[in-house]
Amino acid sequence: MYLYMNGEVIKEEEARISPFDHGFLYGMGLFETFRVYGGHPFLLVDHLERLNSGLKILGIQKSLTIVEVVKALQPLLEKNELDNAYIRLNVSAGARGVGLPVEPYEDAIVMMFVKALPEAGVPTEKEAQFLKISRNTPEGPLRLKSHHYMNNLLAKKEIGTRTDVEGIFLTKEGVIAEGIVSNIFWVIDNKLFTPDIRTGILNGITRSFVIELAKKRGICVEEGFYQPEILNSATEVFVTNSIQELVAISKIDSLVLPGVNGELLQALHKEYRLYSNKLWSKKEIMELGGV
Repeated sequence: MYLYMNGEVIKEEEARISPFDHGFLYGMGLFETFRVYGGHPFLLVDHLERLNSGLKILGIQKSLTIVEVVKALQPLLEKNELDNAYIRLNVSAGARGVGLPVEPYEDAIVMMFVKALPEAGVPTEKEAQFLKISRNTPEGPLRLKSHHYMNNLLAKKEIGTRTDVEGIFLTKEGVIAEGIVSNIFWVIDNKLFTPDIRTGILNGITRSFVIELAKKRGICVEEGFYQPEILNSATEVFVTNSIQELVAISKIDSLVLPGVNGELLQALHKEYRLYSNKLWSKKEIMELGGV
């Protein structure tokens, strides 16, 4: 497999970073994962806006443009002979001596990793369970998609090796937060609910896109602080991320749900599929008109 690193497409075994890279030593790095559909990087503008905003917060003096990323992405896809792919765009702070600096990082390392994905198809389904480990609080004013992933890794160990189960975090206050690698939604009385960003969750790109899709369809969306018992009244539950899209939940602990038979899940996924090979940003939804 080939990857992109600071302007070059190279074999993965040729990639090197310094042991003094602060992305490695202190977690000073951010990443975005997005999906390429038939060569199109879906919602890339939104991913770059979140990435660049986070880099500014961390004092990493790097800002990536869509032209720059597409220029790097095209030969990467060609070299790996891929048209449908998982992409991880990673920016690490770069090498600096041991210690905690206050000065900005000026030598960031930009990398892109790629994995093959099949053509997108029908919605998939998982079970879910509430985790014993709580969602940690963000390291700064809001949660960044950073190298700080121990909370997620410990949660994954709690779930075990099953790939058809998603763990759902609660905050230390006991309210619903998010999945290990996803945001969560549920339906009650034809209204769509999801945790508020102020719970400390990641403001997922697919989360934001699904909220816009729902509003466009005239569906009321409520964001708030919810105890787990609220899901006992839910008629549908699903989770979202940029690679798995919308994933239906068929069961949460002992609560049985309709899974992929959920009507709103099916409608939103169908519309998501219409846009996935053409949109650069969620702002384009209204410009394209109704479905």
